[in-house]
Amino acid sequence: MSQSYLAGIISGTYNPISGGTTTTVEYLVVAGGGGAGNAYGGTNGGGGGGGAGGLLTATGYAITLGSSITITVGSGGAGAATPASGSALVNGTSGANSVFGTITATGGGYGAGPVGTAGGSGGSGGGGCQGGSGGAASPSGQGNAGGAGSASNPYNSGAGGGSGSVGNGGNNPFGPSGGTGTTTTITGYPLQLAGGGGGGGYGFNGGLGVAGGGTGGSSAVDAAGAGIGFSATANTGSGGGGATCGGSKTGAGGNGGSGIVIIRYPANCAPPASTTGLQQVLYNNNYQIYVFTSSGTITF
Repeated sequence: MSQSYLAGIISGTYNPISGGTTTTVEYLVVAGGGGAGNAYGGTNGGGGGGGAGGLLTATGYAITLGSSITITVGSGGAGAATPASGSALVNGTSGANSVFGTITATGGGYGAGPVGTAGGSGGSGGGGCQGGSGGAASPSGQGNAGGAGSASNPYNSGAGGGSGSVGNGGNNPFGPSGGTGTTTTITGYPLQLAGGGGGGGYGFNGGLGVAGGGTGGSSAVDAAGAGIGFSATANTGSGGGGATCGGSKTGAGGNGGSGIVIIRYPANCAPPASTTGLQQVLYNNNYQIYVFTSSGTITF
């Protein structure tokens, strides 16, 4: 999550008022979102939206004092590059897993590019291209399936699934919206995470994809008529937006957003003995909270 996204939220100036030890922590683990498919005008119905990274959260995770816990923050999948010709249509790439100790959130599925291709499976599934099925949420319990691409008018591609709901199918004339994300208050402030990327529309006849809640990517057509797939916000685990084919123009798929790992436990307990990697510290609502935006370790 970028510094600007957390502006005014993070503080490391408050010290715990006691020194007691903790034996459990609460966690939120979000994997990287999937990258979206590309598009070539007159050849396909835009690129499928990327699926959100898997989202897992729970209380009561047991820790062992003195033992280091590994934290991996998954990268977002790359959106497919602008094709040089109709034969160059390709899928985006899936997001990478995020890990906290024994907890693994699965990266979001890729959005499809070639006509008739299914979206990739993942924490949430990616959107299928024209006539292709949406990707499955696999394993279950981390997100939702992506939408299928429409095989008939308006020929839009499917949107990526989000942690809160499935991605819209391409038969939505108003644009295939990404599945909704999840709003969490684990930091004491609302953060929107793991929304699906919008699906790419078919030229100017189909609707333009809309990002799912959680700052997923959307799709649009620029002033010159070229297709655009917008990238998701970093450290949200959201899917990239599928490229709209923009009439005869080409378009690149948007990148998925990288993941995030957040840990909290009571503020009247001792802080961690050590941490490595990039992390930010917040004390709020009687909790001490550790926000990892890149990989590292934490030892209690």
